[in-house]
Amino acid sequence: MQSAAITSLESPPLASTRAATVPWYCAAVVFGATCILLGVIWDISWHQSIGRDTFWTPAHMVIYLGGTLGGLSCGWLAIKTTFWGTAEERAGSVKFWGARAPLGAWVTIWGAMAMLTSAPFDNWWHDAYGLDVQIISPPHSILAAGMYHVVAGAILLVLSLQNRAAGVGRTTGSWLLLFAGGVLLGMAATMVMQYNFPNQQHTALYYQISCPLYLIVLVPLARASRLRWPATTIAAIYIALSLAMVWLLPLFAATPKLAPIYNPITHFVPPPFPQLLIVPALAIDLLLRWLGGGRGWWRDWVLAGLIAVAFTGLFLATQWFFAKFLLSPAAANWFFVGDRYWSYGAQPGVWRNEFWQLKTDPLTLKGLGLALLLAFGATRIGLWSGKWQSKVQR
Repeated sequence: MQSAAITSLESPPLASTRAATVPWYCAAVVFGATCILLGVIWDISWHQSIGRDTFWTPAHMVIYLGGTLGGLSCGWLAIKTTFWGTAEERAGSVKFWGARAPLGAWVTIWGAMAMLTSAPFDNWWHDAYGLDVQIISPPHSILAAGMYHVVAGAILLVLSLQNRAAGVGRTTGSWLLLFAGGVLLGMAATMVMQYNFPNQQHTALYYQISCPLYLIVLVPLARASRLRWPATTIAAIYIALSLAMVWLLPLFAATPKLAPIYNPITHFVPPPFPQLLIVPALAIDLLLRWLGGGRGWWRDWVLAGLIAVAFTGLFLATQWFFAKFLLSPAAANWFFVGDRYWSYGAQPGVWRNEFWQLKTDPLTLKGLGLALLLAFGATRIGLWSGKWQSKVQR
């Protein structure tokens, strides 16, 4: 097999641009990624509200529309760059099996292919084994990998444009980059939804999963972005997209079609209220502004430690008390959807308003120390990745 020839990603800046807009294919890929995120949340609600009656549900179609849109847009970009690209466009591309396209386009194309491959696999899986017990199953893992690559490709496409631009203006492309980051953060939170219900936010596992996962998304983009308050903006976009689904889904009628039905619902079940990541994300921005510049091999190690401690501490303080509120009668309303995110198969009981696994997985100093260690490792990797992303130009 012919090996892929990948050119350097840290070449000198190409022709600078100050345009307030970005190429249509960047917007198309980010829009497709947004469709994927919203479609996945809708699909989870469909399973909880109706059951899996057919593969051809509207939620599935929105998911695969997003992947197809990204794949076709980047496929067109690869063909254009290979055969009709200008000297500047070819210089801003990487070569793969004789074809040329920006690195982000190749990543998106791979993601779209993985998503479309997972579709018949997922259909066969359900026919053979029935409903999913958990969100993460083999076909869903392939789908998740494809979704993440579609969003990562969109981020790389916009990064290359941002890094070639002259100046540090608040361009449309830079805002699009943060929007794509919000979508990626939403996907990460959705794929571990089975571990982050409010009922689980007093366990050690919740913080050991959440802290490194969210840091590995927020820190690289915060370092690579040219805008102010990037991590805070990404977290705000994640919350806004999540709240849109929290508040819109219950407006539409739904009737369970699979037994047993213990919780007779009449409308689509919303996801739980989003996590308040905007609070610890603010600490990331403040620390990057304070210590993120300058030289010295020690600086990133100190910065990683400070960010890990600040993020973990603020995340713990925020979610620990907010989870108590979400399980209280005060949150049982349309705004906070407390006690309204249960599927038709969830039997009524006091367990729905209690914290789980407090005896088997309590948050001890040892458990919190492991979460902090994982957060430090994720932050250090994120800082290195962010430095690399700030130099991507192809």
